Amino acid sequence: MDQPTCATALDNATTYACVSSNSTCYDSHFTSYPSYHCGCEDGYGGNPYMPNGCSRDKETGYNPIQQKVNCSRVCGNISIPFPFGLEDGCSATKLLQLKCTNATSSTLQFDDEHQVTSININTGVVDIRYTPQQMFRVNAPMEHGLYVGSLESSSVQWVVANLTCQEAQLNISEYGCVSIYSDCMNMYSSDGYIGYRCKCAAGFLGNPYIEEGCADIDECAISDICRGLCHNIPGSYRCNPCPNKTEYDPVKRRCTPIKELNIVLPGVSVAVVVLVVTISCACLIHQKRSLDAVKNRYFKQHGGLLLLEELKSKQGLSFILFTKAELEEASDNFNERNVLGKGGNGTVYKGTLKDNRSVAIKKCKLISERQEKEFGKEMLILSQINHRNVVKLYGCCLEVEVPMLVYEFIPNGTLYQLIHGRHNHGPRVSFATRLKIAHEAAEALSYLHSWASPPIIHGDVKSANILIDDDYTVKVSDFGASTLAPTDEAQFVTFVQGTYGYLDPEYMQTSKLTSKSDVYSFGVVILELLTCRKATNLQAIDEEINLSAHFLLAISENRLAEILDEQVRCEESIELIEQVAELARRCLEMASERRPSMREVADELGRFRNLSQHPWGQETSEEELRALLVGSPNACFEIELSNGYVSMNDSAYLGIQSPR
Repeated sequence: MDQPTCATALDNATTYACVSSNSTCYDSHFTSYPSYHCGCEDGYGGNPYMPNGCSRDKETGYNPIQQKVNCSRVCGNISIPFPFGLEDGCSATKLLQLKCTNATSSTLQFDDEHQVTSININTGVVDIRYTPQQMFRVNAPMEHGLYVGSLESSSVQWVVANLTCQEAQLNISEYGCVSIYSDCMNMYSSDGYIGYRCKCAAGFLGNPYIEEGCADIDECAISDICRGLCHNIPGSYRCNPCPNKTEYDPVKRRCTPIKELNIVLPGVSVAVVVLVVTISCACLIHQKRSLDAVKNRYFKQHGGLLLLEELKSKQGLSFILFTKAELEEASDNFNERNVLGKGGNGTVYKGTLKDNRSVAIKKCKLISERQEKEFGKEMLILSQINHRNVVKLYGCCLEVEVPMLVYEFIPNGTLYQLIHGRHNHGPRVSFATRLKIAHEAAEALSYLHSWASPPIIHGDVKSANILIDDDYTVKVSDFGASTLAPTDEAQFVTFVQGTYGYLDPEYMQTSKLTSKSDVYSFGVVILELLTCRKATNLQAIDEEINLSAHFLLAISENRLAEILDEQVRCEESIELIEQVAELARRCLEMASERRPSMREVADELGRFRNLSQHPWGQETSEEELRALLVGSPNACFEIELSNGYVSMNDSAYLGIQSPR
């Protein structure tokens, strides 16, 4: 307690206590007085207060190469893929080593109380059944913090190590994603970050934890994925139209010659029938030609010809030009039961394509003359955006008056629904998770502003346009108001569109949309996360109708705590909350040049996440402190299943381990 924080302690090297290499310093928020303490880094154990006291922890170190040959990979009817194993040298780490018992019948177990019923490499989940006497508890090693439980069985999220993908990739000798076609995924629970795991890249399937474990999926073998000539390419496929005088046969699933109609009619009625058929065909042909002419006019009007040429030159680009009939079939003729949401730019429907992919189909309400001319070009640019936090654009339909867009379907709704749609008995969203959501959304917008070519201004940033995936991963969506960053001053001027409560005041005055307009709108989203209040509330008293105005007034009068969400106020230190609030205030500056860039916002939020995620920043109960001080060898942590995500009390973070 000679120094209040790590920062001040580091200023005096002669008295700094964390002397071991591979040691780290923690601010001690759980004591009555400001102080700091030391610990060994992840993957190291020992005494951080002694020189060379922290050594590599062989129990928790990860070895991505199987050390033993001819490892058994089956127990009973359960397959045991690497990185799990049954014997020494067959698993990547001791923590993933299981045992197969044959007392009565083959069972797979972590230990005597926890029986494994299945292992899924693709989803990163292990299913566990507990013995009756242990159905409400799970004892597990401290480092991972992965275990979730409910009654006599549960699903367990597991990760390679309690590191971020960026941290793990710095040490290639222990990096788990060894397949060339694998991706690293940061994993979160409702309480925050738990570590990383691996997954085969899109278009590949298999085990990413072994070399050449991810194999290419032959999409052309999927029924009706391509109604033409299908060519499989690594990670995707290319679909070319059927050659001239051929058509796609859905039964044979290939292009076949078009059959000519041969009619043989006996007797004197031939002429009459031929006449009737001729007139009918003429009418049908005329109607079809009229309809085709309209479709072609719309297609050309929206830049379809340019888009087709670009698609031919970019052979690997998986962007589809859908027909109106295909989208009508996918959405059950745009049935109201399939409506996902309605907004100022259009209505979004859930649909299912013939390859069983779930999609979101957006029927736009209107399109400006500028958008009409540039639509095909802008769709091509949007289709090439490849960022994990931007919703993927699969394709579009141009043969209608107002184009329709087809996006990937994100199942868990929007940020607006998450923070405003829950009731008091619903799931709680931790401060760490809120920071994660804000950080990932800022990263997506920063990518659009700085790295997309050309840069893209979103134009309608709001919580309803931030989608939430299964693991609270953010997907920024709805580019209905988006525009390519202008190349000259004249292009800046647009008609004002967006959502009241999020609109940049400078944009409303000048009609000039810039990247700083997105920054202002994002500042309002940060306020929603801090306060759980809506951007506008017409039922509130005058000063509280507009959230940004209410916030700025509260800040000026030093009343920030009054408008914070109770959970945020109780869960996190006021210092960190004030830093996040100050960032929001800077985003809401009236003059755009005084606002930070979205890159700066993302960097700041990343720094706040690092501060918030530290285990010693968690609230600690008296029972946990008592267990820490007494050092009970039987201490363990309870777990619960809340909406499918990990939730645990803080004793796991305090370093309390159960006996093995």
